[in-house]
Amino acid sequence: MKNAGFWIEQLGLEPHPEGGYYRQTYQSGEMTGGLPERYAGPRAFSTAIYFLLEHPHFSAFHRIASDELWHFYAGSALKVWMISPQGTLSTLELGPDPSQGQSFQGVVPAGYWFASALETPGGYALVGCTVAPGFDFADFELARREELAAIYPQHRSLIERLSHP
Repeated sequence: MKNAGFWIEQLGLEPHPEGGYYRQTYQSGEMTGGLPERYAGPRAFSTAIYFLLEHPHFSAFHRIASDELWHFYAGSALKVWMISPQGTLSTLELGPDPSQGQSFQGVVPAGYWFASALETPGGYALVGCTVAPGFDFADFELARREELAAIYPQHRSLIERLSHP
């Protein structure tokens, strides 16, 4: 039976700053300019990664400048919480069972704060993330717990659970 360790080893995954493990699998050889001001310069047309998360660990609230398309590959369902710039909370449930409201794909819009975790004890989720324009760590912002909770006090308990002090 395949477990998280199997995928980490076989796919050559490394720790990610937000939590979990990842490896970039694609970066377009072409660059795009003329992007909105939220980008500090040109970006690859698109990038893709593998991302793996194990219960009870979580991917802490963060945001990026581009839309991010998530793809479910293996394991247990993964829940992604998203807070819009206006403060609206929504979720994606990525997983193998559409009859349980799970999807194989979902989108986190640019500029949304988002975090993810598994609710299945002992479980893991292997997903992929595709970003266009391509991901650059210059566009990555890890939430500061107290600052994010001050902006969205209605979501304080969730922010405290899915962020680092």
